[in-house]
Amino acid sequence: MPKTYPMTAEGKEKLEAELKNLKLVKRPEVIERIKVARSYGDLSENSEYDAAKDEQSAVEQRIAQVEQMLKYADVVDADSVDPNEVSVGKTVTYTEVGEDDPETYTIVGSDESDPLNGKISNDSPIAQALLGKHKGDTVTIATPGGSFDVVINEVKA
Repeated sequence: MPKTYPMTAEGKEKLEAELKNLKLVKRPEVIERIKVARSYGDLSENSEYDAAKDEQSAVEQRIAQVEQMLKYADVVDADSVDPNEVSVGKTVTYTEVGEDDPETYTIVGSDESDPLNGKISNDSPIAQALLGKHKGDTVTIATPGGSFDVVINEVKA
């Protein structure tokens, strides 16, 4: 069975927009750069041609990756899950035991993650520990830097 890609509806929309941009904008730009570089003559010592071919490879790989993710997308409807249960698409606030400052993260699919903006991947150690837990639960989170306990204060869709 192929791997599924959990994501929010917003994340799927962003991937669809990225795929459209890659196919309709980036791909033609790179093809044009290759044509121009070919016109310079000898391809064996043509760095512009080599760079354009490398970029073409990267664009085609990303197109294939995004198409795969969209084909096997598992769009999670956070509203269909118990309102107090942590799941993909929900925002969870917790406080580390012995600390006062709460932390808030939205759990999203791996391609949507943006930790600096409070979006963590469902594959991250923190999200893995929190998924399926409920408001009020004490959870042990094991990270490469060590383990710590948190209390889930709030879960919202």
